[in-house]
This record gives sequence, structure tokens and C-alpha cells, in this order.
Amino acid sequence: MGEAEIPVMLDRDSPSPLAAQLAGQLRSAILNGVLRPDHTLPATRRLASELGISRGVVVRAFEQLAGEGFLESQGAGGTRVVIRPDVQSAAPKERPASGGHDARPVIDLTPGRPSGTPFKDREWRHAWRRAVSEPGTTHLPPPLGTAALREAVAGHLAVSRGLAVDAENVIITAGTSDALQLAVATLRGGGDRPRILVEDPGYPTARRVMSAAGAAVETVPVDGDGLRAAQLASLSRLPDAVLITPSHQYPLGGRMPVQERLGLLKWAADHNVLVLEDDYDSEFRHRRMPLPAVASLPSRADVALLGSFSKTLSPWLRCGYLVVRGESGRRLKAMREDLGTPVPGILQSALAHYIRGGGLSRHITRARREYAHRRALLIERLGSRADLELGALDGGLHAVIRFQGKDAATLSAEALQRGVRVVPLADYYADRPPVNGLVIGYGAPTDLQLTKALDVIAGLLDEA
Repeated sequence: MGEAEIPVMLDRDSPSPLAAQLAGQLRSAILNGVLRPDHTLPATRRLASELGISRGVVVRAFEQLAGEGFLESQGAGGTRVVIRPDVQSAAPKERPASGGHDARPVIDLTPGRPSGTPFKDREWRHAWRRAVSEPGTTHLPPPLGTAALREAVAGHLAVSRGLAVDAENVIITAGTSDALQLAVATLRGGGDRPRILVEDPGYPTARRVMSAAGAAVETVPVDGDGLRAAQLASLSRLPDAVLITPSHQYPLGGRMPVQERLGLLKWAADHNVLVLEDDYDSEFRHRRMPLPAVASLPSRADVALLGSFSKTLSPWLRCGYLVVRGESGRRLKAMREDLGTPVPGILQSALAHYIRGGGLSRHITRARREYAHRRALLIERLGSRADLELGALDGGLHAVIRFQGKDAATLSAEALQRGVRVVPLADYYADRPPVNGLVIGYGAPTDLQLTKALDVIAGLLDEA
């Protein structure tokens, strides 16, 4: 459709901010069918001129409605209406609740899923066009990754994590699972089945992947701030490696204190234990500044930093990186040289262009605002309830709610019957008694979907 004519009347004497007035009138126009799906709105600068207001007012209104799922920015293509809630066919299609005949839409609050907006980003499409226009090659991509992407990752980490990284110590991976398989294969080079210590609760996929790759996975109980150095000192048998999520413990959401990080490094150096640091969503902090990565702290210990574009961009890419050092780094690079890279060269080229052009940094800035807004919605809807405890809110894309009186697995099943998919906190525990609660991912749903899903959860808690 063409550009829409927008009937807007702003009251400068009203106590309501102009951005809120504009957003409210546009929202009403969409709900009433005056603005329809695929209508393109005027450019922010032109609309601001016509209304006699600042461009920033229009930008804030558009961002608010984009967060609610009404609008979508297409860069140079303008901003268009994408949803009219009273017309079901205009809403985004969602996965069915099951593989059976029930085709009801499901709002998926599975944690770890980002918004997916980068694929609509003009800079992302431009990076891909540059990649496909490059001269073709008959060679396989370099085993450790293309020089361009390794350098881009090193530059990104210097800015986003304050980590001084030599591109020579960056290994491009097909995401976190590939990095963990590479680590296990390297440790198995010693002959014995490697023993890897993991947090409990922790990332179930990591436990499964490392076990399948041939590691003996053992757990250590942790609280929200991760494991303690004193726990390591009391181990009866040393592991070959320890996997930690120090910046945002998964799933409980705390962060390992600096003194505990230093204690871990001293213990690892003294006993020749590899530290695998999963830095999976450190870019998204909502309240406190991130602590320095364990890999950035001075130590003789071998540390491998695992990073992924799954949370910052999309798990659909299956691309990430390892930052390595020391003897273990040399062995990890040698193993990757033997195995070759599983990451397509054209994907590496596109990512390198996107990062070096500033697209990733700008996307993270936009996504941080978007996720902070959804986090605020979650706190507004559930934070005042006396019957539950909210956690894991300092950063990331998920929250944890703990409660009594109703089994979380039962509540999860009932929520799915009502069109909302949530994950019980118990799914993240391995060997210790689980805590009753839910893990709620708020990265992927729109504001409208999240609000509806939280209403369902709150209603089920009220019934209990």
C-alpha cells in the first residue's frame, strides 16, 4: 500500500507528553482500521515538520509502537503498519501448541530467543549483498575462520567487553555447542575420558552436548552468583575443565563476584584446569555495569571465552567464537585445524562486514532498549505480587519467577493449554533438588504477546 494520511491533533496544553499523545492516536488509528497493515507512515522528519514538533518526539512514538508490535521499521523503506490486532490473519503466525491437530497460536516464552529483528535491518541486508558480490573462491574457508571475521570479533570484544584480544587467538565456531564439542575433542587428545565440571542448575544443552562428545560431566551446586572458589578447593578429584557462566549465571541470573573469579583462576592455574567461560549474553545489562570477563583478568590459568551471535543476532545463524590463550589455546587451534571449520565462508564474510560497518553495535543498542522495555512490562505485571519472587533481572533475555502453592510443571502444562509456552525452572537442574519456578524468556515476543502471556500466568497463579 502507499503512504498513509494520518489524522493527528496534538494538545500542547495537555499534561500528557507529546510522544505519548502521538503514539496513542496512531495506536487508535490502527485499532480502528484507519491505518491498515502495509500502510507506510511518513518519514519522521517530514511528519515532525507537518505537526510542528521535534523529530525526537516522532521517533519516540514510533519506537513505542514498534515495541508493541504495531509498526516495523524498514530503514530506507520507511515505517509500516504490521499488525491490526482485531484481524487474526494480519497478526504474525505463531507455532502451534503441539504437533497434533490443535492449531491454536502459541506465545513462546522459551528463554534464549532474541527478537529476530536484525534480519529486517537494512545494514544486515547490505552486508550480505557485499558478501555475495565478492569474487568467488574454490578454496575451503580457513579452519580457524576468515581473517576478516576474526579481526572484527576482536575489535567488537575490545569495545563491548574491554577485552584486549589478538585476532590470532580467535577461533570462529558454529555456536556454543560446536565450541564445547571442540573443547571435549581437544581434552580427549590426552587419551582418557575428560571430566568437566558444570554448574547445577545450569545449561542443559551444554551438559547433553559434552556428554555426547565423550566427556564425563559432573555438577557442582551453585546459587545465583555461580560457584565459589571454596567449593573447588574441596573437590576430591580434579576435573580437566570447568564450565561457568560468570557474567549472568544461567538460569538464575546472578554474577560471580570478582574475588571468586580471582580465586577460580588461582585454583585453575595451580591444578592445570581449563576454564571455559560462557559469556552468552553479557551485552544486555539492564541495571549494573558488567564485570570484566574472567578471560581478561591477569592469571597463569588457561581460559577459553565462549561467545555466540545467537543472543545478539539469531540462533538461526549458528555462528560464534572462542577466544583462547595458553597451551590449551594452542591445542584447541590445532584440533580445529585438523577438523576444519563448519561455518560457511559467505556467512563469515557477511558478519565481518556487518560488525566492521557498525551494524552489530547499533543493533545491540536498539535491542537493549527493546529488551529493557519488555523487562519493565514483566516487572509491572508480576513484580508487586507477594506470592512470587522475581529474579535474573539484571541482564539478559529472561527472568526467573519462584513461587509456592502450585507445581511449576503443572502450571506450565496448563499455560500451554491456554496458548503460552513456558519452561519450568526444574528443567535446568541435574543432580540437586530443583526450586519450584518458571524461566520466562522475553526477548522474542512482542509487547502485546508478552502482556497477554503474563496475564495467563498471573491468572493461573491466582487460581492456585
